[in-house]
Amino acid sequence: MQRGAEFTNGKGCIILHKLHFVLVEPRIPQNTGSIARTCAVTGAALHLIHPLGFRIDDAKLKRAGLDYWDKLDIFHYDNLDAFFAQHPAQTAQNPYFYFTAKTGTLYTDVQYPEETFLFFGREDTGLDDALLKAHPERCVRIPMRETLRCLNLSNSVAVAAYEVLRQHDFAGLTRDGRWAAAEWETHSPGDYDISQI
Repeated sequence: MQRGAEFTNGKGCIILHKLHFVLVEPRIPQNTGSIARTCAVTGAALHLIHPLGFRIDDAKLKRAGLDYWDKLDIFHYDNLDAFFAQHPAQTAQNPYFYFTAKTGTLYTDVQYPEETFLFFGREDTGLDDALLKAHPERCVRIPMRETLRCLNLSNSVAVAAYEVLRQHDFAGLTRDGRWAAAEWETHSPGDYDISQI
């Protein structure tokens, strides 16, 4: 099995990831907080390209991520060039995909490699046109109504995450559900007559 990218977290530990979200200059703290939560529950790494439109200690950012902040790894870069210098794309199997409304290729039309980096631009402008024009074969979109501009950034990341995970049979994620309330534990869902509801 191919190993994910190796990074050193702030605690000096080597960590491995196979799914990466790269947010280029995000503006809205609540979006980034929600994306952090998606990263935590999927085991993805979050890469933040500065400048950001908020401070990392912003209360709205922390609140949106709830109590998941210690469950994910976040990496910061001064700019996109610094990211690419640290993570050069392999020429044989480029793991980079750029989400944009400026292409006709759907995000479900491509096969994502085991290790994948998904790029998302700022909420107000998206990814830079020069970056997209340099990699048209790596640009993908989420379909939507023609008259509307785009989905919310955190929703887009969640949609993309689960397509990549689906293609890899949700590796590393649990498939077992559990009832939370104690009174449900003695009954299976089939024991209830839903016609009485």
